[in-house]
Amino acid sequence: MTQPLPCLVADVGGTNTRVALAGVGAIRPESVRRYANAAFPGLAAVLEQFRADARCEAPAGACVAVAGPVRGGVGRLTNRDWFFDGASLAAATGARIVAVLNDLQAQGHALGHIAPEALHPVIAGQPEPGGAQLVIGIGTGFNAAPVHEAPGGRIVAPSECGHVALPVRSDADLRLSRFVALEHGFPEVEEVLSGRGIAQVDALLAQEAGEGGAPRDSAAILAALDQGEPRARQTAAICVRILGAVAGDLALIHLPFGGVHLVGGMARALAPWLDAFGFAAAFRDKGRFAPLMADFPVWVIEDDFAALTGCARHLAHLMADAAAR
Repeated sequence: MTQPLPCLVADVGGTNTRVALAGVGAIRPESVRRYANAAFPGLAAVLEQFRADARCEAPAGACVAVAGPVRGGVGRLTNRDWFFDGASLAAATGARIVAVLNDLQAQGHALGHIAPEALHPVIAGQPEPGGAQLVIGIGTGFNAAPVHEAPGGRIVAPSECGHVALPVRSDADLRLSRFVALEHGFPEVEEVLSGRGIAQVDALLAQEAGEGGAPRDSAAILAALDQGEPRARQTAAICVRILGAVAGDLALIHLPFGGVHLVGGMARALAPWLDAFGFAAAFRDKGRFAPLMADFPVWVIEDDFAALTGCARHLAHLMADAAAR
């Protein structure tokens, strides 16, 4: 019996692109390959390289998740001058059925299909069956996507909420907001809650303390945090508190009684510090609505391939619909 053709799925981040083959709604972990975006002129070249490396014929379907806005089927990377649509994806892969998703949409489609051991609890609670869920991504950038179950299937709405203004609750928050605005023109959430964002916070603390030296990147700050350095601890504490406040705001907007899921490299890096630095207190600090905040359980997803799984699940749904027509 002829084996069905595999599908191709990709998670296109600001720095790297992960590509894999997938069966019916599940990736083949041994097929996952990672490519540095800086080595390629665009996504088509990455996918062509993967097909050569994996000896992959034209797949049955292809779905990519992009770390940037997707509008009218066209995806654009926020932190790199790449864009692509269904036609270019079909040309690069030879697939008949194609889809382009925002990366947080892909994470949303993965919910319910992630191994329990990859879910790290942050705020305990009982998720409401069938309730709305929320995915919050903290990595190269920041974004979130609400997830809703509907009669016709799962709906994961896109957003670009990482580019809204930072919350300001104190003089220290105001100084941080002004520091970010001076550097970038607008004090957006992503300029604090992301890999480069934690570096902004660290730079402000160094400036206020009169400490010299070259600016540190996120890797250096996290290494110093593991060593117990006071400035790194203060930097992480500020980021954790603001993350709690922003996540709480998003929870009030979307009412995710099915749970809140933190994803991305920075979410995983900060996971060991969320309790110590007061994430839950900042999340629940919503005045008279503080009691409601206890109804939203929160996890960190520690599966680095969750977006690929989400692409595979979404593609399987599209292909089933096409077969039913």
